[in-house]
Amino acid sequence: MSETTSIAPLEVRRRLMTEPGLGAGNFLDHALAANPNRDVPFVYSHHNDHLGRVVLRGHSLTDLAALRDRYAAWYRANGVRPGEPVGVVVGEGLEPLIHFLALTSLGAIPAMVNDAMRPDVMAGYLDHVGAVGLVADDTTRLQAAYRSNPRNRPRFVALSSEVRAHDAGSGAPDGEPPYRHAPDDVVALIHSSGTTGVPKSTILGHLQFWDGKQPRMVRFPAEPYDRLMSLMPHTHAGGLSYFLTAVLLGLPTVVMSDWRRVTVEPVMEAFQPTMLASFPRTFVELATGDLPVKGAARVHSWFNTGDSAHHGHIRRLVRLGERPAGLIKPWLLPGGAASDEPLPGSQFVDGLGSSEMGMALFGQVTTPETPRNDRCVGKAQEAVIHAAVLDENGEEVPDGTVGLLAVITPSRTPGYWNDPKLTSGFELNGYWLTGDVARRDGEGDFYHLDRTVDVIDTVDGPVYSLPIEEVLIADCADLVRDCSVVGVPGRPGEGQRPIAVVLPQAEAE
Repeated sequence: MSETTSIAPLEVRRRLMTEPGLGAGNFLDHALAANPNRDVPFVYSHHNDHLGRVVLRGHSLTDLAALRDRYAAWYRANGVRPGEPVGVVVGEGLEPLIHFLALTSLGAIPAMVNDAMRPDVMAGYLDHVGAVGLVADDTTRLQAAYRSNPRNRPRFVALSSEVRAHDAGSGAPDGEPPYRHAPDDVVALIHSSGTTGVPKSTILGHLQFWDGKQPRMVRFPAEPYDRLMSLMPHTHAGGLSYFLTAVLLGLPTVVMSDWRRVTVEPVMEAFQPTMLASFPRTFVELATGDLPVKGAARVHSWFNTGDSAHHGHIRRLVRLGERPAGLIKPWLLPGGAASDEPLPGSQFVDGLGSSEMGMALFGQVTTPETPRNDRCVGKAQEAVIHAAVLDENGEEVPDGTVGLLAVITPSRTPGYWNDPKLTSGFELNGYWLTGDVARRDGEGDFYHLDRTVDVIDTVDGPVYSLPIEEVLIADCADLVRDCSVVGVPGRPGEGQRPIAVVLPQAEAE
């Protein structure tokens, strides 16, 4: 690691909060122009050497721009023009982010795809998107899918290795000036589902995807000692959101290519992060079994988004690490004084968000001292104009009543690509429905009970899976390592029955 800091000075970060024209389509250019430490490596990729040791490779802002411009030159040479969607099917890590930067620099629209999606589903999805081209790590199965339906084949289907090997010289591709994004330009298409169902193509807008993230410029921990490990999928809005934040801050960040503990823990030990950002899946692995004491020695914050996490896992993770003096409150919470003394243990920032919400819009912080409060995701954060629990007619229900979680916020997606009917299905009485079932208490705190599609409809009324999972994981920890509560069909007239699929502790009978 370089002794010279890569972090943008505070006055630079304050200017970025109100910089006209800054958005999700050009944040790298703004970081290059504003950060005087643009040549200091800060974004790290990782691999193992021939002896299995972790090797970290750093990239500066200027390095990222050079990679972006080389990839962009390849795309332009292959006929990609502004406003055209292009499928990106590359493995997790830094690579999909470079493709995102390259395509947005041309004004094109990267359609980021999880490479675990079935080839036939992927081909159908990209046809719906209208992708003019496709870049993938492995094109064999995709080529076969297109041979069975050649009319849907894009203009090009290319190996990502061709793009990496492209030699474009230096400067902007073909001497073209940088594309200037309008506030409502589409900068990416992010699918939800895809490995578990029919993928929906969520639009990310240039200004929309930046809205709400401005407070992170001064409220995200960015001290000289801070280091972020990003375990988000980087073909997903969550990974893109944390990458955008890290680039604008100049925050040292290792971009992980694998979320499994067997890969994550050795990189933690080598990188010594102070923060980890992930979906719950990695936190479940880290919180079960032997705790990663060595890798988490300096961790002060765990950032979770997507579905909210379980207390049984959170309470084990916050035992690890240390909270330094001066640690600021997370950006999800109202501003306040920083801690004035170091404390043992760490904080778990549990954010409820989605690609459609644009970011985590609700947040709850748990520390070793926090009383248990199952399923609480806190209050809506500053980007939310109004959050409510609604009935099926779009009317607010009284506090304590279960209903549909809904928000009014500029950070919400403009909608689903090529699917206005689906978009309208998530709009109700001026709100965007998040797809969650929740209740609000008299203090204005929200409680996340289930996804709307996961509610179990029994003959005696709805059963919500997440509170049951909380009890099994936290209160039966000596027997249950992890679990999932689902509904199965009962006998005729009985509706569904809830069952728990349980992963027992190794020593449990």
